[in-house]
Amino acid sequence: MILNPVLISVIVMVTLSLFKLNVLLALIIAALTGGLAAGMPLIETMETLLGGMGGNAETALNYILLGALAAAIEKTGAATIITQKLSKSMKGTGKSLVFLIAFISIFSQNLIPVHIAFIPILIPPLIMVMNKLRIDRRAVASALTFGLKAPYVALPVGYGLIFHNIIRDEMALSGLDLGEAEVWHVMWIPGLAMVVGLLIAILVTYRKPRHYRDSEKTGFKFGFKDHEWEEVTFNRDHAFAVAGALSALIVQLTIGSLVLGAILGLLIMLAGGAIKWYSLDDMIHSGISMMGFIAFVMLVASGYGDVIRATGGIEPLVESVSGSFAGNQFIAATGMITLGLLITMGIGTSFGTIPIIAAIYVPLALELGFSPMATVLLIGSAAALGDAGSPASDSTLGPTAGLNVDGQHDHIWDTCVPTFMHYNIPIMIFGIIGALVL
Repeated sequence: MILNPVLISVIVMVTLSLFKLNVLLALIIAALTGGLAAGMPLIETMETLLGGMGGNAETALNYILLGALAAAIEKTGAATIITQKLSKSMKGTGKSLVFLIAFISIFSQNLIPVHIAFIPILIPPLIMVMNKLRIDRRAVASALTFGLKAPYVALPVGYGLIFHNIIRDEMALSGLDLGEAEVWHVMWIPGLAMVVGLLIAILVTYRKPRHYRDSEKTGFKFGFKDHEWEEVTFNRDHAFAVAGALSALIVQLTIGSLVLGAILGLLIMLAGGAIKWYSLDDMIHSGISMMGFIAFVMLVASGYGDVIRATGGIEPLVESVSGSFAGNQFIAATGMITLGLLITMGIGTSFGTIPIIAAIYVPLALELGFSPMATVLLIGSAAALGDAGSPASDSTLGPTAGLNVDGQHDHIWDTCVPTFMHYNIPIMIFGIIGALVL
């Protein structure tokens, strides 16, 4: 088992990722290592890697166009006017403010899919309010990560549609077609785990006041100096931006195509004059800049999954591992989700992990007698662990960027550790129990 090419490849990938090597290079090196360990010629391994990249071409295009739509919405100033209004109207206790931030964050993944782009608009203006209310920023980091992660885990809308489709497609490639079953039918379970984690973080762990000093970097009006923030009033461009975003959401819900939804949203904003014809190039470039890296990770991860399958090492690994589990589904589920945690924490992306773990988990789950929906839950839960707690994840880097404007919020101890505790641990527990029940 120690010389199994799949195991060697995964160890190489996780090790390189933990040593902060760029994840694209880590995936390529790990794929080549796995191929060589299996006796595959180097050229054949590379051809398999490149040939398999097309499996996630639609996903990559989804990311790019969704990024372009987000850039267009931001260009019109629609997101800015919403956050300005909110920053001035937010009142009440610290806990209510934190819950409101979590609620607003949810819409960045589906209704107005700007991902982390809203954080530098919304959070810095609220820093002085948080300081006055003595809100523990670890609670806010937990709220932001919840909003960035829970919607795509549980809901098949926006980024969630991408996430769920990848799970379905990669499971089919690995030999388990779900047919008419929908991924979201079980992915509400890790979503519920995150709700529990959010409540514990806000109401229990970080309920006590925490003092932060005010500084010049927190600014004055809206959290910035007056000349750095221009008041924006709602206008015609904003109306068409909102219409475009809602139209994109409707298309996703009815047709199930993010590509068509994003294109329709852009066309509506273009027809209404919210964005100009000559600025479309800038929108696409911004989409590539915002989401291009993640799109390439998805492409390479798909190729990596093909290499893993081509090594022929999955079947011996499954036989060896299933034998060590001795048919005990509890131990098996725990081991599978723990392996997913190691992989996703190293890579830092839930989406890019699915092709890797699906290639291993599907045959293993079938061998151990897990139902198709239990297998979905195991794969989805294991993959979801990557976006909370990982230092390299957008879902931790984004909150830190917004909360550390005055240098009083540590990325590891104030964002990564709290989000790991309150989301990864509950997801693991709910995932294991759910897999045994389904």
